Amino acid sequence: MNPGKARMFPASFRAGLAVGLVFACASCGYMVRGSGRFLADRNISSVYIPIFKNLTTRYEVDVKLTEAVISEFISRGRVAVVPGSESADGILEGEIQGFIVEPIAYTGAQGSADRYSITIRASVVLKDIKKNTVLFSNPAFVYRGEYEVPEGMDFESQETEALDQIAKLFAKNLVVFIVEGF
Repeated sequence: MNPGKARMFPASFRAGLAVGLVFACASCGYMVRGSGRFLADRNISSVYIPIFKNLTTRYEVDVKLTEAVISEFISRGRVAVVPGSESADGILEGEIQGFIVEPIAYTGAQGSADRYSITIRASVVLKDIKKNTVLFSNPAFVYRGEYEVPEGMDFESQETEALDQIAKLFAKNLVVFIVEGF
């Protein structure tokens, strides 16, 4: 062998080595956190989600957030959402503690805001009904998002649409935390 020259392995050897490593990792039980098995591993196949309590002055934020969380659970398909606690394995209760809208960008000669920061703070608890144990608890779950107001519009006229969009993103983040076991 020539000193200073690296020895190259044939492509078939490198491919076989890569396939072998994949199988070795797959067979050793290695699992990425966030597999979506958190609730299944705790025998939670159905959950009841009552309307979140609204401690803010924002009208309908409780309904919008609850509907979005229910939709997100349904779209994931791992846990059934049931209409009452009698047929549920778990209950997800929420309390909306804060809803803040702040302008963060201004345009135009009049300096009207065209981008807003929306912060939602909630306390969320998921309980196993049968065992009467807490599976997930976050007394200060915070979601921050931004909403851009189309040119020529103001936030007040777009507030319902903004709340719908932010509710979906809030729900997606919350459900990921719960279902993935973070």
